[in-house]
Amino acid sequence: MCDKSKTEEFRIKSDELIAKLKDIIKEGNAKKVTILGKDEREIMSFPLTVGVAGVVLAPVFAAAATVAALATECTIVVEH
Repeated sequence: MCDKSKTEEFRIKSDELIAKLKDIIKEGNAKKVTILGKDEREIMSFPLTVGVAGVVLAPVFAAAATVAALATECTIVVEH
């Protein structure tokens, strides 16, 4: 069995990070989200599952807000 994942990359400014993450989660077809810094190093990565509640994602949004405060721009890599 061959697992072929599709990935998308979004280059965004840090002030757009939280809104973009919410859009990705609302879409509902992402398996994993990785946030890369300007230097392409992984800052954070988290899996998404079907039916994830907002309460469970609250720490992810808090961490992403910290990343947004520290970074000027970043790349979001979404694995479908």
